[in-house]
Amino acid sequence: MGAFFAGIALAMDDFGTGYSSLSLLKRLPIHKLKIDASFIRDIPGDEEDEAITCTIIDLARHMHLEVIAEGVEEVRQKEFLLEHGCYQIQGYLYAKPQSASHITEMLQSSR
Repeated sequence: MGAFFAGIALAMDDFGTGYSSLSLLKRLPIHKLKIDASFIRDIPGDEEDEAITCTIIDLARHMHLEVIAEGVEEVRQKEFLLEHGCYQIQGYLYAKPQSASHITEMLQSSR
């Protein structure tokens, strides 16, 4: 696991697609892997996406990295992820993207 610099943690976004590479996990001070939404979309049910998702979760666990699932829109996706050890989840299931001012207002009103 990479060292923290001035309280900053680095996440590799869209892991498993594009330019994300396994070799980068060794070379960069990464703290978190974000599973790309394209793998989440059809789980549970798509065996290949399930296998890829579970493999990324296991890889993160073995490398002592946090893992975050992107694009979670359905309860069944959330349940699958929780069952397989991914406890950080983001997506429309919880909320659509919000402005910083809206989030600030929401947090202040929840005190």
